[in-house]
Amino acid sequence: MITWYGHACFKIDNVLIDPFVPNPLCNLPIEEIMEGVDVIAVTHGHGDHLGNAEQLAKEFNVPVVCIYEIYQYLTERGVNAIDMNIGGSIIVNNAKLTMVKAEHSADISPTISGGVAVGYIVNDRVYHAGDTALFGDMELIGDLYAPKVALLPIGGRYTMGIDEAVIATELIYPEVVIPMHYNTFPAIEVDVNEFIKKVEPLGVDVVIPEIGVPLDL
Repeated sequence: MITWYGHACFKIDNVLIDPFVPNPLCNLPIEEIMEGVDVIAVTHGHGDHLGNAEQLAKEFNVPVVCIYEIYQYLTERGVNAIDMNIGGSIIVNNAKLTMVKAEHSADISPTISGGVAVGYIVNDRVYHAGDTALFGDMELIGDLYAPKVALLPIGGRYTMGIDEAVIATELIYPEVVIPMHYNTFPAIEVDVNEFIKKVEPLGVDVVIPEIGVPLDL
């Protein structure tokens, strides 16, 4: 099951990725969002992705999977964090996470390193790209992991925009693509219908989830 909570926050089976909740698109109760969550995963250290990982991990006794530098930061703050790095895979509470590259800045603050930005393959079927520009190795991600569903940013300015995300869809070639990281703030407002129209010739289904409504894909 895949549930979108706005911006880049998704629940994929029992994994909550980038827990920036609440946010301008989602004000659901935290208890509802965390229902069934056994693992939190973070793509990078920016506040709209690291989000409330520390608070949620402590309150709900859930481990946080992340790159080594964020692991260091979280463990120093008393969080049960689990470190990994790009190219590795890990199984935590029956969830399989494979960490893949992303092209984006990543530091937690000007003085605290967040390592580098990453994406995840979750349970061998869903690719969460994190914040990223378009890069050629997305084709390798598609070839190697063959994700059925790709979650791709389309908002532009801080990540790839619509045209780049269309090319990413072509490189990865999933069965379904779900756009993310758009319309949360004025700086990343786009017309999602433009993305739908441009992906249509590729024969890939575009799904626009309702906030908080699970999808069985």
